[in-house]
Amino acid sequence: MIPRLDYQGSVSPLTLAFLDALIEKGFRGDVDKSYAGRLAMATDNSVYQVTPQAVIFPRDADDISLMLSLGQEPRYRELTFSPRGGGTGTNGQSLSAGIIVDLSRHMNRVLEINPEQGWVRVQAGVIKDQLNAALKPHGFFFSPDLSTSNRATIGGMVNTDASGQGSLVYGKTSDHVLGLKTVLENGEIIATEPLKGERLADKLALENREGEIYRALYRIGKERRADIEATFPKLNRFLTGYDLKHLYEPAEDALDVSRVLCGSEGSLGFIVEARLNITAIPRYRTLVNVKYDSFPSALRNAPFMVQAQALSVETVDSKVLNLAKADIIWHSVRSLIEEVPGKRMDGLNIVEFADLDEAEHQAKVTELCRRIDELMARGEAGIIGYQVCDHLPSIETVYAMRKKSVGLLGNAAGRKKPVAFTEDTAVPPESLADFIMEFRALLDEHGLDYGMFGHVDAGVLHVRPALDLCDPEQEVMLRRISDKVVALTAKYGGLMWGEHGKGFRSEYSPAFFGDLWEELQRVKGAFDPDNRLNPGKICMPYGSDAELVSVDGPKRGKYDRQIPLAVRTSYTQALDCNGNGLCFTFETDSPMCPSVKISRDRRHSPKGRAGLMREWLRQLALQGFDPLAEEVALQTGGVRFKQIVDKVRNTWARSRGQYDFSHEVMEAMEGCLACKACTSQCPIKVDVPTFRSRFMQLYHSRYLRSPKDYIIGTSEGYTPWLAKAPRMVNFFLEKEWLQKATEKTVGLVHLPLLSVPTLAEELKESRARYFDLPSLERMSAEQRTKVVLIVQDPFTSYYDAPVVRDLVRLCERLGYQPYLLPFKPNGKPQHVKGFLRGFARTAATTAQFLNQIARLGVPLIGADPAMVLCYRDEYVKALGEARGDFKVLQVQEWLLQAELPEARERDEAPWYLFGHCTEKTALPTSTGDWKKVFERFGARLEPVSVGCCGMAGTYGHDARNLENSRGIYSLSWAEPLSRLPTDRCLVTGYSCRSQVNHMEGEQLKHPLQALLERV
Repeated sequence: MIPRLDYQGSVSPLTLAFLDALIEKGFRGDVDKSYAGRLAMATDNSVYQVTPQAVIFPRDADDISLMLSLGQEPRYRELTFSPRGGGTGTNGQSLSAGIIVDLSRHMNRVLEINPEQGWVRVQAGVIKDQLNAALKPHGFFFSPDLSTSNRATIGGMVNTDASGQGSLVYGKTSDHVLGLKTVLENGEIIATEPLKGERLADKLALENREGEIYRALYRIGKERRADIEATFPKLNRFLTGYDLKHLYEPAEDALDVSRVLCGSEGSLGFIVEARLNITAIPRYRTLVNVKYDSFPSALRNAPFMVQAQALSVETVDSKVLNLAKADIIWHSVRSLIEEVPGKRMDGLNIVEFADLDEAEHQAKVTELCRRIDELMARGEAGIIGYQVCDHLPSIETVYAMRKKSVGLLGNAAGRKKPVAFTEDTAVPPESLADFIMEFRALLDEHGLDYGMFGHVDAGVLHVRPALDLCDPEQEVMLRRISDKVVALTAKYGGLMWGEHGKGFRSEYSPAFFGDLWEELQRVKGAFDPDNRLNPGKICMPYGSDAELVSVDGPKRGKYDRQIPLAVRTSYTQALDCNGNGLCFTFETDSPMCPSVKISRDRRHSPKGRAGLMREWLRQLALQGFDPLAEEVALQTGGVRFKQIVDKVRNTWARSRGQYDFSHEVMEAMEGCLACKACTSQCPIKVDVPTFRSRFMQLYHSRYLRSPKDYIIGTSEGYTPWLAKAPRMVNFFLEKEWLQKATEKTVGLVHLPLLSVPTLAEELKESRARYFDLPSLERMSAEQRTKVVLIVQDPFTSYYDAPVVRDLVRLCERLGYQPYLLPFKPNGKPQHVKGFLRGFARTAATTAQFLNQIARLGVPLIGADPAMVLCYRDEYVKALGEARGDFKVLQVQEWLLQAELPEARERDEAPWYLFGHCTEKTALPTSTGDWKKVFERFGARLEPVSVGCCGMAGTYGHDARNLENSRGIYSLSWAEPLSRLPTDRCLVTGYSCRSQVNHMEGEQLKHPLQALLERV
């Protein structure tokens, strides 16, 4: 039995008093002081971990102003505040031991679009891709690009002055900021934009904090102009935090305070709104993917590509390429970056051209290809081939692979993982190759592996050395390498931080700014004289004895190393999460992650749940408890009377409010839909459903289960018995009083009705009912080629029998003899609820049966993707080699290899495919396979891009999840189903069809039922 975990990190009485007073003052946002909520904000995409005192989610600028105004009271002067956006920073910029203020949950509206004047006004929490989706109908986009664009907020981009691919043309975020709205440390709200003449004079004359800021910045910009020009390197990725170089324009005597706020990492104020200029979307885009025999060849050839007037040149090394090839993303780019026969591709330059004029565009592409052909003919530059791509969806796919490479590096095998701490150095592009050769020599000297990719056109390369930060000696090595890289970048006239901000690297700022360091301190002092806004980042106020944060700051490895190695290895699906945050994606049609999309609560994300598991395992370790030994005991031992008594006592204590950190973890796990999108969509392959089931099993070693768990977990056992009297069962299930009673007593809603007529009745005249193993064994091999065996699952066989009936009919019409195998429980409901002992037994029994059947050499096919894929994943993890080698095919997989009759006359009216999220992520070729099958049947199939439907097995039947289930459905399913003809819409998953039936009152077809109409 697991122990009670009562540690929750202390929240100071002062913080608690402040939060209470804030609510009393009329604060309209959310406040979270729970340990789980604070842990979700304790990490970002860096190696650091700092647990805040509390997390505040304001609804608007007035909420922030109220918070900071209240903080001016003398009793609260010790409190500090740090803004947070998407949490994608690689250097701990938004981490703080004070109060975190998350602007992403509520302050995420696009306020105004002015295409005539070419600008947009947004709140700070708007996600970059969300903004571009809003701008696209107007023919514009916000051009600064970054790999985390589907979860990074505009506020975060402004605060780090972010940039990425295409920066030679598009510049950095600050180059597009027309004006900002900012809440100062004292609660004042100011608007900043370039000012001169009388308007500037008016600001300089103000007798308040804003006036002090303008006077300080005007003096620095004017008096120290020569020093600024001499100190700031002349790079595309100029020195930010604080950007004194672009603050003052001598020719106009103009001051732009916004330029100092850009890149300030929340240390000067809370940026709440931004007015940004926008760029016309290029009409013509082409990629030239140039392949090299080595990474140095790709680096040295990059200036050649830049000379071709390309928009951007992105470089990827062999390590990143190989990781991409092992990821789900590669199936979509394989044909765009093909291997060169007889050659080894160890480097890649992705060269993009983007223009408004077609003739100009084609001339650039043609000229570059001509010059590449000349180099290849002479055997120069290490070029082994290239491919040209001007198909827009394919271009986006290549960039999706490139963007995902940041996270893919974290999926490297072994305990050493490439980590971010020296990953955005910037040097003059002409020096990049030599710089990287020295950089590689430095890493090789320490015996480190590493991956490299980046923006060679701007002299920025992302280098991530592989370290095991659970090893204290390697944490020391991180510091040693960091210091040497700082010296190396200085040698080449570059910067340590080319695009990812300073954060915990702020300690290096004095060396880079030199004599101007004192002026930076005066900037900080003008905005934040008491060092209360994100303290320790960038710099401290002039005259303050406060210290900057350091690369020696607290790291995740410090906490993870407290977990025994065997436990860390066993729970690698959680421990390996590097915080890249892809699970926070804005894209509603992405399968990952539905629970965080609808809740906007970071605890309910793969990253959040992984972080909670890490802390849970750490607390168990501190109490000397071994979860692995307990798991073995739970799998093999019996239940003693004392254990039941203890469970009752513990459950009673829980109901009385006794704290246990396990309850907070359980709340996050219960919010998971177990859709399994994270297991393939996450670049690290964080596998929430697996560690979720393990946690639930251990949690219920201490606490009683609810009746609902048993109803769901044992459903495969009793459903066949209920199906013997379906009309009577349905009679009661349809009664309103029973529905209300079920909801109130066990928490289940919308219980599905059994199929009437039953599957047996539907197939009364079919030979498919009469499976006889001895008869099949007596068949010749040739006879068996025309036999298929249908593996039943409880949902389609008993609740959606027409699908199985039509599968039988489809097989028969195609010239095959189908037989229904006797129903054997699959075990997935047990696994979802953490009945792992029962699941292991179910899996072993069913695997033994299916292995026996598989020896016949006859195809096994199943109708429901989630159940079929359980045989391929959960069975392997539970049984290992004992699973055997049986394979159950999905319908489309079998149809692709089956002999089919000649297709009828082609039907041009399209069918629309809504795929099951588990199927699309675990089997990324499934959509393409269905399209090929429909082609063979002379039919046209168009996939519809949707995320999760919100049902996910039994999630949508849980009364607690009903509102979220409906909300998830509305994110991506409701709209296409409202405009498409429902009689042409096809849905592969039983749970998805159930959700549509519940939400729309429509019974949609399985794709096989559409095919049946074509035979």
